[in-house]
Amino acid sequence: MKKFSTSTWLLFLIPSLLGILLFIIPVPTEDGWMVTIALLANLVAGFIEPIAPWIMLVIMLIAAIGSLVFITRRVKEGHKVSFFDRLFNVNLFWTIVRIIGAVFAIMVLFQVGPEAVWSENTGGLLLSSTGLLSFLFTIFLFAGLFLPLLMNFGLLEFFGTMMVKIMRPVFRLPGRSSIDALASWVGDGTIGVLLTNTQYIQNKYTQREAAIIGTTFSVVSITFAIVVIQEVGLGQYFLPYYGTVILAGVILALIMPRIYPLAQKSTNFMNGDPQDSQSEEVPEGYSVTSHGIENALTKASESKSVSKFFKDGFKNVLDMWIGVAPVVMAFGTVALMLAEFTPIFSILGTPFEPYLNLLGIPEAEEAAQLMVVGFADMFLPAILATGIESELTRFVVATMSVTQLIYMSEVGGLLLGSKIPVNIWDLIVIFVLRTVIALPIVAGVAHLLF
Repeated sequence: MKKFSTSTWLLFLIPSLLGILLFIIPVPTEDGWMVTIALLANLVAGFIEPIAPWIMLVIMLIAAIGSLVFITRRVKEGHKVSFFDRLFNVNLFWTIVRIIGAVFAIMVLFQVGPEAVWSENTGGLLLSSTGLLSFLFTIFLFAGLFLPLLMNFGLLEFFGTMMVKIMRPVFRLPGRSSIDALASWVGDGTIGVLLTNTQYIQNKYTQREAAIIGTTFSVVSITFAIVVIQEVGLGQYFLPYYGTVILAGVILALIMPRIYPLAQKSTNFMNGDPQDSQSEEVPEGYSVTSHGIENALTKASESKSVSKFFKDGFKNVLDMWIGVAPVVMAFGTVALMLAEFTPIFSILGTPFEPYLNLLGIPEAEEAAQLMVVGFADMFLPAILATGIESELTRFVVATMSVTQLIYMSEVGGLLLGSKIPVNIWDLIVIFVLRTVIALPIVAGVAHLLF
């Protein structure tokens, strides 16, 4: 193993430990356990609460106008694509989505146009002073700014080498993805998507790997899971409930990468390069640990520039603000309008009724539509389940709403707004498959409990 200076060791250890403390280690708060980065985001969100929706409106207007300006620009052959080109020069479809997001934001804040768009249960739910987009403004600010602590100082290289023997055969993923999975599970799904998207752009993940991580490991935080189980009046069952979420989540993580549509994704990187099967093998004369440490210290030795740290951080922040916020606003509002004002989710839920009856779930007719309404927003099933009398059924609904993972008002919108190679059809198929596969597992545990 190569010799490294003390300063390089400190450059690996201090930022990496700081990154773990910020993104992965939960701390106790008045609202329960929360990762520090989410705590900081909540703190700032409280200070800027009255103006946060207006800040998001400005960001969405910049995204829409910038995309209209840049859509006619073509990068000359051989010229490097600038950061702003990558930020604003999107295709016609995404330009239209950004414009729709900005228009919806104007309608919500000025309460103009059809009430269906700006009511408190649709666009107003997303863009109120305490709504999702106001929170995303601050979580993206802190998560994006401090993400280089996890990425630039060797932590991913160290864990990547250590975990490859588990992640590759079990989940078909590189070892470095273990940090993404952990940051999502303990921290927040939004942080996981941000981390995955950034690494995909840097050609650290293939198209298939980025799609698997984004749609399989971007789990809601433990804190939000507590809110869901309390909403259905079963707070005393939190431990078996979250244990069931983990059980179903791990089984789904084993199955989903091996079936359509994730199994069909390309094994090339974003730049078109094919995957190198040799890149994760431990060289002769090294143990897994010594190879991991050498990789980490080599990476740390390349990251001595403070200005580059903040430059990378601000790029992450702008990437998510400009790329994701309009998509969440556009797709989230449409999905919530469909849930609120049309019977589409009741109709789509009908095929689940015999399935729920087969699994012995009481009040199957009421529960069936709640199996699909979660595609619009993860919290909707828990809100609508309060009218169901059966504790067993409420437990199943609460557990499924977290396990389904793909919901358009947050993770779904984030994935579509990111560079991760998944489209709306992929998300629909993944959502349905996760529901069908997870239901027997969740129902089985529910029958043991109640």
